[in-house]
Amino acid sequence: MDAKLPDVSVAQQLARKIAPLKPGALPPALRRKCEDLLVDVVGLAVAARNEDYVKSTLNACDDDGSCTAIGHSRTLGAAAAALINGTAVHGEDFDDTFEGGPIHAGAVIVPAVLAACERHGCDGQAALLGIAVGCEVTCRLSTVIPKAVHKAGFHPTAVFGAVGAAAGVGAALGLNEKQLVDALGIAASMASGIIEYLAEGSWTKRMHAGWAAQSGLRAALMGREGFLGPRTVFEGVHGLFHGFAHSTRGNYEALTGGFGESWVTETLAFKPYPCGTMAHPFIDCAKMLRARGIKTDDIKEMLCETAEGIVHRLWEPLADKQRPKNGYMAKFSIPYVVATGFVRGDVGFEHFTEKAVRDPDVLAVSSKVKYVIDPNNPYPNAFTGHIRVTLKDGSVVEVRQPHFRGGANEPLSRKDIEDKFALNARHGGWSDVKGKAALTLLGRLFDGKIELGALRG
Repeated sequence: MDAKLPDVSVAQQLARKIAPLKPGALPPALRRKCEDLLVDVVGLAVAARNEDYVKSTLNACDDDGSCTAIGHSRTLGAAAAALINGTAVHGEDFDDTFEGGPIHAGAVIVPAVLAACERHGCDGQAALLGIAVGCEVTCRLSTVIPKAVHKAGFHPTAVFGAVGAAAGVGAALGLNEKQLVDALGIAASMASGIIEYLAEGSWTKRMHAGWAAQSGLRAALMGREGFLGPRTVFEGVHGLFHGFAHSTRGNYEALTGGFGESWVTETLAFKPYPCGTMAHPFIDCAKMLRARGIKTDDIKEMLCETAEGIVHRLWEPLADKQRPKNGYMAKFSIPYVVATGFVRGDVGFEHFTEKAVRDPDVLAVSSKVKYVIDPNNPYPNAFTGHIRVTLKDGSVVEVRQPHFRGGANEPLSRKDIEDKFALNARHGGWSDVKGKAALTLLGRLFDGKIELGALRG
């Protein structure tokens, strides 16, 4: 078997491109994206800080230390801080998305890198490099064998996030090529995350980003200290893709090609709604229909053209998606969010409470929302929406949303990101004064010391 192993593995090719990178050489557009990502991630951690799933996770941690759990006065060890912050950031499904994956990089990478830098005394430039590298690795990994990980029943953010976090923390801490290869190999054995949460809306998806963040952090430290990991971790016959995508026949050039020269991280999208990403264009369509003055009682059926790849997560079982059992299930139901957007005119935090998901006016519409698979849908390279409404008088109204708002075709501005931060901070119980102080800190974080005290409490 040894004779068949490559002279230079995929992980070694990747590490050779990561190790020499310097923060000062990063493109301005990439830095701006990382700045936006930092603001968005911190705001999301604050928004969820009082939620039961965050409290449960925090109470389960018994390793106090010097690192910041955003929005909490208690300080923790680095791994626990990464776990808490990643869980909070991803918990409301309001975090960034890479459209080519789909995958949520920021919720994993930013918590991991901030915790590592805070604990080990790295400066803001190291954090910037770590966030850029970690997000890039995470996003690129999701394109090696598109859709296969989700289809196999795993959560790509959890699986690829652990490896991306190892790369990001490794870059921030200045690991050499050999240490990075070991860290990548170690992290893959820590990767996990099944998507059975879809069955009843349980909480496990919420922790996937946090678990990946702490796993990647630990893997980077182990690699730094000489723990050996498999160098054929990606393409090997028992490697990451064999385990989670059931194939090793992937496009590894998508991971290593042009790494450090072109950055897909620059295309990261920011969500306007706190729910499953692929549902967003359908919400926009529902709001278009509402704006046209169509009334609920006039609707006979709402038929949506959709991608086959999202049916098992956002459409089926259809009866359960039309009447979600709880607020978290509702976040992954296109019928419910379409109905909410149409009836209420928007989709926000308040529409995923246990009371909201029993709203008879919304459920009356969601029961009429159905789907048909469009074989030409561009998912996962682009997210689109479509609704064809048949009215009781026999007339038909059809609307389309050709792209994901907040993504590459219609990005959010810095003001949009800061407005979203303010909304999230208020939702989490912070005063406007505290929120503005946090924004000031974040605005200079990449150019100074990693001091996160203003993000506590």
